[in-house]
Amino acid sequence: MSLFEGAATALVTPFKDGKPDYVSMGKLIEWQISSGIDALVICGTTGESSTLSDTEKIHLVRFASDLVKGRVPVIAGSGSNDTAHALHLSKEMADCGADGLLIVTPYYNKCTENGLIAHYEKIADAVSVPVIMYSVPSRTGVDISPPSVAVLSKHPNIAAIKEASGNISQICRMAAYISENFDIYSGNDEQTVPVLSLGGKGCISTVSNIIPARFSQMIHKYMKGDCIEAGREQIALMPLIDALFSEVNPGPVKAALAMMGMCNLEYRLPICSPSNKVQYMIYDTLEEFGLL
Repeated sequence: MSLFEGAATALVTPFKDGKPDYVSMGKLIEWQISSGIDALVICGTTGESSTLSDTEKIHLVRFASDLVKGRVPVIAGSGSNDTAHALHLSKEMADCGADGLLIVTPYYNKCTENGLIAHYEKIADAVSVPVIMYSVPSRTGVDISPPSVAVLSKHPNIAAIKEASGNISQICRMAAYISENFDIYSGNDEQTVPVLSLGGKGCISTVSNIIPARFSQMIHKYMKGDCIEAGREQIALMPLIDALFSEVNPGPVKAALAMMGMCNLEYRLPICSPSNKVQYMIYDTLEEFGLL
């Protein structure tokens, strides 16, 4: 059931004149794959999914799937706080060629644990590709508790969880509940190696938008047994990770890519360009890391 092991880039969505920029998107995808990334997430949080229309999401996933042609798994963000809407998007994205689905917890509703379990089971029952649950309570107000993960991990079509609670103790308890057939991915770049130490299979990453090779190599070093060197690399990357989360994601990472000449500095409101102070700081950090 594992969709991937290693690093999956939660890819930005480039825009040009207010619309998705497929030329830049294609260049980013090819660069990511040639750099050794293990999977791609399309229309996730970093891809500004909250301001993409359903039609745009479906077109972006189809474009990515057609371009990738099975070289790495394409995972589509199909979550919603409306179960029926998430189910519709999930079916459409699976039909477009997505190899898996990343489904965030229902935001704003603040459903009960029973409602959360029913939400995921309803979607997983209806699609033919594996589901990755996505817990990011800082954005949604909803956490997936270890007991709920234990229940959902038994579903034959729920393969993994992207854990972005930031609570390492919770992830440790979660790991104790699940079987070997269910995967945990870090949803926080700065906690990748700690999550690997708890049995995690990798990270769904923001920072790998700009350092796909280096970030993927860090994870694979750990998986090959070079845990000390992977830990040193995690520490070495902290200034870059801090820079890319100095304002709300994906503002800084798209600014970094624009500085690198990879896409336009264009967003969908309410996401906007980082402050001048933050942009100078990002620029200086990119220079320090040899990325300009």
